[in-house]
Amino acid sequence: MASLPVPIISVVIGEGGSGGALAIGVADRVLMMENAVYSVISPEGCASILFRSDDRKAEAAAAMKITAPEILRLGVIDAIIPEAPGGAHRDFDVTAQNLAAAIRHHLAELMPLSAKTLKDQRYDKYRRMGAFVEAGGLDKLS
Repeated sequence: MASLPVPIISVVIGEGGSGGALAIGVADRVLMMENAVYSVISPEGCASILFRSDDRKAEAAAAMKITAPEILRLGVIDAIIPEAPGGAHRDFDVTAQNLAAAIRHHLAELMPLSAKTLKDQRYDKYRRMGAFVEAGGLDKLS
């Protein structure tokens, strides 16, 4: 996907996890429904590895920062798509309209770009991802 000469927009619509979820991240824009989650492992799996028990899955989920607002703040996604009040399942039409508007908006920004520009921007985007400032210890992470 990284070398495709056309705009790529990926949307996390529910639960994006593991390697497959990481693969969809190779896009010009990664959008996420407001109630979706996106991570490299489930909170249960993370808790099992870190704490040797999935009883601490809520703690693991909080530390993993898997919600749309958290992931947007970290720069992993580019935008959050609002869902119908109460969740996407409450009004499919409203949610679909919001999704369509978001895709149209991002396509309008991407379509004028050359293939070279798209690929260069993709490369730069993922080179910046994961940059961090050392905080002096795990207790400083937020």
